[in-house]
Amino acid sequence: MLNIFTLANGRLVQEEIEALEELSKFQPIWVDLESPTLEEKRWIKQYYGLSIPEDAMDEDIEESARFYEEDNGELHVRSDFLIDDDENPRTVRVAFILNQHNAELRSRGVLFSIHDEDVPVFRLLRMRARRAPGLIEDAKEVLLKLFDADAEYSADSLENIYDELEVAGKKVLEGNVSDELAGEVLGAIARQEDLNGRIRRNVMDTRRAVSFMMRSRMLNAEQFEEARQILRDIESLDNHTAFLFDKINFLMDATVGFININQNKTIKIFSVASVALLPPTLIASIYGMNLQFPELHFLGSAGYPYVLGLMAASALVPMWYFRRRGWLK
Repeated sequence: MLNIFTLANGRLVQEEIEALEELSKFQPIWVDLESPTLEEKRWIKQYYGLSIPEDAMDEDIEESARFYEEDNGELHVRSDFLIDDDENPRTVRVAFILNQHNAELRSRGVLFSIHDEDVPVFRLLRMRARRAPGLIEDAKEVLLKLFDADAEYSADSLENIYDELEVAGKKVLEGNVSDELAGEVLGAIARQEDLNGRIRRNVMDTRRAVSFMMRSRMLNAEQFEEARQILRDIESLDNHTAFLFDKINFLMDATVGFININQNKTIKIFSVASVALLPPTLIASIYGMNLQFPELHFLGSAGYPYVLGLMAASALVPMWYFRRRGWLK
C-alpha cells in the first residue's frame, strides 16, 4: 500500500496511490509505504529518483548502519516502533529516508517510510494532524512527531502494565493462593515482564534515533528544543520501566513464596502422617513375631481385637496431640 500525505490548510491530508500517474497530482511531505510491492517501489524510483534498499526493514542489520547520511544528502534512519497487542506484543522495524539537500530530485523535502505492517503510532499521528492545524510544517516535523508519539504510546503501555500488575498483586497479597491461581498470576506477570522489556528496548531505540537527528543538525531551533523534550520524556520512561521491573520481581518472589508454602503444607501432612503411623507399625512388628505373649494367651480369642485397638489408639493419640498443637493446619 502506498499512501502520500500533503498539507492543506495546515492539516495533513492522506491520499492512496494506485497508479504511477497519480503521483504527479500531489506535492507530498510524507510518503508511507506499507508492505510495498515491487511495482510500488518502481514507482518511487521512477518518479522521485529514490532507490529503496533491499535490507531496509531487515532485523539483523548492523547497528552502525541504522543511522547514517549518504553523500547525496539522503538521511537514513531505521527505528523500531512498539505494537502493544494483547496476544502478541512486538516491535516493527521502520525505515525512514529523507532527502534534505539534493534539489535535482523530486524527493527533496519528502519523508519516505517503509514498514511491513500498520503501526499504531502512525495512526495516532495521522489522526492528530488532521484535527490540529499547524501541528506539522515539513517532513522533518513528521519524523520528529512520530518519535514523540512513539514515546507517548510507550508511556500508555507502561500505565497498562502497572494496572495489570495491580490486579495480579491484589490476587497474591490477599493470601490463600492456590497452585492454580499462582500459575495464572505467574503467567500474567511473565507477560507484563516481556512487554516491559520490549518497551525499554523501544524507548532506547527512539532515544538513539532522536539523538542522531540532533547531531545531524537537520533541525531548526524550535525542533531541536522539541527533540530535547522528547529525550527528557524518554528518560522518565526509562526510570519507570526500572520501577516496574522491581515490582515484577517482588510479585514474582511473593507468588513463588506462596507456592513453596503450599508445598510445605503438603509435605507437613505427609510427615505428620508418617510419625503418627510409627507406633502402630511398632506394635504390629512386636506382635507379629513368632513368640508366645502372655497377655494374648490370657485374652484368648479377644487378643486380636486387643491388638487392633491398641494400634488404633497409638495412632489416634498422636493425631489428637498434633491437632491440638495446630500442626495439621
